[in-house]
Amino acid sequence: MGIFERIGLIIRSNINDLLTRAEDPEKIINQTIMDMHQAQYEARMEVAQAIAEGKKLERDYQANQREAQNWLDKAEQAIKAGREDLAREALRRKKAAEDLAGGLKEQLDAHNVMVERLKTQLRALDAKIGEAERKRQLLIARQKRAQAQETVSAAMSKTDTHKAFAAFERMESKVTQREDRLAAEAELAADLSLDDDFAALGADNEVEDELAALKAKLGASEG
Repeated sequence: MGIFERIGLIIRSNINDLLTRAEDPEKIINQTIMDMHQAQYEARMEVAQAIAEGKKLERDYQANQREAQNWLDKAEQAIKAGREDLAREALRRKKAAEDLAGGLKEQLDAHNVMVERLKTQLRALDAKIGEAERKRQLLIARQKRAQAQETVSAAMSKTDTHKAFAAFERMESKVTQREDRLAAEAELAADLSLDDDFAALGADNEVEDELAALKAKLGASEG
């Protein structure tokens, strides 16, 4: 299993664990991005290691090519010196170096293909992390709105609006009755005050009539 397959498995496992434990969405989002960043770090280390191995393969390949050329030069020198035995041994060693260089070249080519694939996957992972970072705030905002709506709905479900309004109506009726009673008492008080005024006025008229009658009586007696 390659590094990216392992990373995907780890991320999915962590997310599934959070979902199983019914963690809130915001925590899942943040944890997922943290896992992706950790995966990004591990992937970069893996790609860097692969590049380093490729450089070593390249050096070994170049070294064996140089060695093959070196043995070819020695074979030519041996022939010039009339030493076919040395020339023959030099050519055998040249072939061994060429064979090893050929094998290394095959490995190097395959390794370079793998490195390019890893680089492509790493760039894709970088893009996914960037996309996740951009979406995080939007998803969290949506989650908070949903949570607020859920809270309001729960509060509404716990409140018996019919009973609440019925209680308000009863309170309003009692207040209205009290206002009516106070208004009636004020009206009655005003009526009683007028009766007292009229009664006092009547009493004053009786006194005046009696005074006039008394004066008339006294005047008649003197005459």
